[in-house]
Amino acid sequence: MPDVTSATAGAVTIGSGRSLAFICGPCVIESEAHAVETALELRDIAARAGVPLVFKASYDKANRTSLSSFRGPGLDAGLKTLAEVGARTGLPLLTDIHEAAHAAPAAGVVDVLQIPAFLCRQTDLLVAAAVTGKTVNVKKGQFLAPRDMRHVVAKLEGAGARGILLTERGSTFGYNNLVVDMRALPMMRELGRPVVFDVTHSLQLPGAGDGVTAGLAEYIEPLARAGVAVGVDAVFLEVHQDPSRARSDAANALRLDRLEGLMRQLVELDRIAKAHA
Repeated sequence: MPDVTSATAGAVTIGSGRSLAFICGPCVIESEAHAVETALELRDIAARAGVPLVFKASYDKANRTSLSSFRGPGLDAGLKTLAEVGARTGLPLLTDIHEAAHAAPAAGVVDVLQIPAFLCRQTDLLVAAAVTGKTVNVKKGQFLAPRDMRHVVAKLEGAGARGILLTERGSTFGYNNLVVDMRALPMMRELGRPVVFDVTHSLQLPGAGDGVTAGLAEYIEPLARAGVAVGVDAVFLEVHQDPSRARSDAANALRLDRLEGLMRQLVELDRIAKAHA
């Protein structure tokens, strides 16, 4: 029987008590050059910090606040860019899908298919991702209780998913605000699947900007430390060389030059948390 308490992303194994993994990258593919440059920098940072890393970027952000917001290069061009990132860096790749028809082509390029939080209950999308044989990372809906993710897991298991990751990314807390209930992390881990903490999206202020999603990037580091201290298997962080110029999620991305120091802090906390689990 496979070990369901872990999931693979290329050569990276997440869960089963292994070292804390990181899923990092820009929110959206801004250009092939930017994606490759960022991935190369991330590979070097992860190597210095001694941590396993999965590169993430989206080819399409289908849930932007404004019709005029930049969504990305689209499926075909985006997957071509991700394939180039993989070839140039050797890093495992993650991208999100919004339509069932995108699952198979995306699975031909990336190692992990991600289901956005708003779509976590969409059965056809979950099944399409599961049958590709790739690991599926599902973000818990902002509207779901942590233990309700058992129904998501059951759908994926029923469709034959080989690897499942569950991601916390905050819960709706009144208008234009999210809050992280730290109980959600151990609650989801009780479902027997590896848990990821998406720190940056947990700090969104949805719709609170002028036609864009605002955010509280200044709290990324303390929130990340809190989540790792509670106990998680991986940390998800959107990063950018200059967040003010990012074409998506600018208000809640971590400056790339702050990533290595944070990784080192979180690895230390992870060791302590695992020692006392």
